[in-house]
Amino acid sequence: MKRKLILLTCFMSILCLLLAGCRESSSSASSSTDLPSSGPLTINPKIQDKEILSKGPHGETAVSAKTLKLSEEDIKKIKKGNYKAAIVMHYAGNDYSTAQINGLKAAFKRMGIKVVAVTDAQFKAEKQVSDIETVLAKSPDIIVSLPVDPVSTAEAFKKAADAGVKLVFMDNPPAGLKPGKDYVSVVSSDNYGNGVAAANIMGKQLGGKGKIGVIFHDVDFFVNNQRRAAFETTIKEKYPGIKIVGSGGITNPNEGERVASGILARNLDLDGLFGIWDVPAEGAVAAARTFGKNNLVITTVDLGTNVAAEIASGGIVKGLGAQLPFDQGIAEAILAGKSLLGEEVPPYVAVPGLSVTKRNVLDAWKLVYHQEAPDIIKTAIKQ
Repeated sequence: MKRKLILLTCFMSILCLLLAGCRESSSSASSSTDLPSSGPLTINPKIQDKEILSKGPHGETAVSAKTLKLSEEDIKKIKKGNYKAAIVMHYAGNDYSTAQINGLKAAFKRMGIKVVAVTDAQFKAEKQVSDIETVLAKSPDIIVSLPVDPVSTAEAFKKAADAGVKLVFMDNPPAGLKPGKDYVSVVSSDNYGNGVAAANIMGKQLGGKGKIGVIFHDVDFFVNNQRRAAFETTIKEKYPGIKIVGSGGITNPNEGERVASGILARNLDLDGLFGIWDVPAEGAVAAARTFGKNNLVITTVDLGTNVAAEIASGGIVKGLGAQLPFDQGIAEAILAGKSLLGEEVPPYVAVPGLSVTKRNVLDAWKLVYHQEAPDIIKTAIKQ
């Protein structure tokens, strides 16, 4: 009996290892995002070259990420340095963050730069400060990060800069730090342009008339401020028949349903809602269904799985402005590489955005994530 138990235990252990191996293999196969092994390193040349509407955090004119390039010779020089990089995320639990990390890893791999850490602050400034301290112990040459709070994380990032670490920021720099002195550059999507795209989709869906609400980010978050300003300005100037009758702020992504419910309770005749990004917009979808508002028009920014499936099925979310986070990661890595080579770089770089509706959602997913759309979205579009 004892021998049988030992054999059974061994069998189960082997089975678990095999299953784990299958899961890992399947995951890596479905998320293959390798870049070409030769030629210059650039963002995807298929991205449309269009005017960037966003300004930088200090009012800088944006330089398009399509102009960035590392030559084969540049890459060879960088490889000789045996450099290390760390990715210090504000939040790593959504499609946007995963794509950013994948883009950074793919570009750093091409450049021969070892990624020694990827951290997730879970939208908590104190955790990100701790993450920075932990990462600095690994002596990285580069840190790429999005500060959770530009004020409370500033001291920790300044410490990294003073230690000689090349800092490249996603979307938002820490307060008080200067480009070219304390950090290399800031890279974002054209968030103002994406806010405009969300407003135009709303305006067209409502035929230029109706009452709408806005769910905004109630934190001094530079890129989200741009999205809100772009959406509200476009509605007021281009669609005067649409009135913004209610708004509410969130401080974390999971408050979307509560805030949307409050707006709907005060405005039962509401025709539309704008969510500052996809996760709060998902909460707005849940609130709309609770209120029986199945004809509500919701638009947002960021192409997440759930909102993409909603768009594909012709549901409540009608469209959005999409960032291109994989290519944003490539742009951040290129800027870090140029800094290592001693090159001067622009203080603010933006990746062109993308307007997404049911008409182009499958193609958009492939452009945004460098992968085919998940089955849930492919199935939804056939309904």
